[in-house]
Amino acid sequence: MAPIITLTTDFGRRDPFVGIMKGVILSICPTARLVDLTHAVEPQDVLGASLALAAALPFFPAGTVHLVVVDPGVGGRRRPLAVRTGGHYFVGPDNGVLTPALGGPRWTAVALSAPEYRLPEVSRTFHGRDVFAPAAAYLAAGVPLERLGAMVADPVRAPVPGSRLEGDVLVGEVLAIDRFGNLITSIEAGQLAALAGDGPVAVEVSGRPVAGLVEAYAAGEDGQPAAIIGSTGRFEIFVRGGSARQALGVGRGAPVRIRRRG
Repeated sequence: MAPIITLTTDFGRRDPFVGIMKGVILSICPTARLVDLTHAVEPQDVLGASLALAAALPFFPAGTVHLVVVDPGVGGRRRPLAVRTGGHYFVGPDNGVLTPALGGPRWTAVALSAPEYRLPEVSRTFHGRDVFAPAAAYLAAGVPLERLGAMVADPVRAPVPGSRLEGDVLVGEVLAIDRFGNLITSIEAGQLAALAGDGPVAVEVSGRPVAGLVEAYAAGEDGQPAAIIGSTGRFEIFVRGGSARQALGVGRGAPVRIRRRG
């Protein structure tokens, strides 16, 4: 099977940056199949890129190379990394964006320092082209991870905010907002089940009440915020036919509180 490389960036589509990286990859590994995971990560949003990567990982086969370039520190002291774990490879800056690759006990990380696996000239502003894309291509072509540079024992981790119990209230926060305006929270389905089982719940976002949990977007009332367990297994707030972000006027970090009703 042809090797797969996924690409996640904050580059958008206006500029040629994504296409240039693809050109570098295909020059090194012409058989690679390139999958655009997303290029709509908000500029410099390391957490957003990490969440996108974590959501996608279960759906790609072993051997996939995941290239992530959201890199506010490009040209600075942060290390460029490659990680191997669970049969997958990850390439990107050492700024926490590769945290989903570091959750298990068995991972290997290297700094991308070997000059033969970079472009001949490395700019200070486009390591996606000059460092990360070549590394991803060489890994896809079968070059062993260990050839790309020295071992790294302490990669930067950026843990995703979670939830906590305060008495009988489950407290979390908004982690991300998708293009539909849905509020994706730090509360996971298992945590909600532990609190309320299959029973009804009362939900507040930034102190404002939200309709209870429904089983499908279609079950919500038009224009009224309601709750649902989304496809990533996280508790979400949505508005059928509208935007929960606009309806509630909140953004990332907004507190979410859930209690068992009755």
